[in-house]
Amino acid sequence: MSKDVISELAPNGTLRAGVNLSNPLLVTGSTPGGDPVGVSPDLARAIADRLGVALVYVPFASPGEVADAAGSDAWDIALIAAEPARAETMAFTPAYVEIEATYLVPENSALQSIEDVDHPGVRIAVSARAAYDLYLTRTLKHAELHRAKGLGGAVDLFVNEKLDVLAGLRPALNEDVKRLPNMRIMDGRYTTVQQAVGTKPENKAAIVFLQDFVAEAKRSGLIAQLIERHGVKGRLLVASGE
Repeated sequence: MSKDVISELAPNGTLRAGVNLSNPLLVTGSTPGGDPVGVSPDLARAIADRLGVALVYVPFASPGEVADAAGSDAWDIALIAAEPARAETMAFTPAYVEIEATYLVPENSALQSIEDVDHPGVRIAVSARAAYDLYLTRTLKHAELHRAKGLGGAVDLFVNEKLDVLAGLRPALNEDVKRLPNMRIMDGRYTTVQQAVGTKPENKAAIVFLQDFVAEAKRSGLIAQLIERHGVKGRLLVASGE
């Protein structure tokens, strides 16, 4: 292991991993001691083991908070979705898992396809600063985004304000549609959220190490094993490409 990588990621012998607790596909629980459990925490553990250093989880309530901490000294690596807005302050590996994002609408909605949504007057509930919020903010030209805190907040906003569309990750929407009467999920997707490992842009040696590590973790089957271990097979997909 290169001394440069260790000095950049764990100069004091401990790797600090920033983890977004709000995605139930990536963090599926916690230990009795309060550490997060799931695909993302296990990947962070595997990185620390490869480096031969201790690991400390730095939990955050939302991905936006993880990204905000990029300018501070709160974490050494961060496990959140790669997005152009975040890439301004973070260097990312290729994705290790991906999650399809789509829309939920009332059963009787005139909106029939993904393409129908981006029209004047269409109001979309979305979890503020989620990766798909950033994507929609960047790409929508006509529809209005109405933001709430967290996935549950977006669902409540959609229902209480009788908005036209709920934007979200397909696995979460599959659960929402079971408990929300007279709703349907649109076919197709507007984006695929790419979950990756980030670090500070100045960590030049570390980003090469992390990119190689993630590529190897996908080739070796490690990511698939973590998905199976945490019961999210079919909801999380091993990301394509290197």
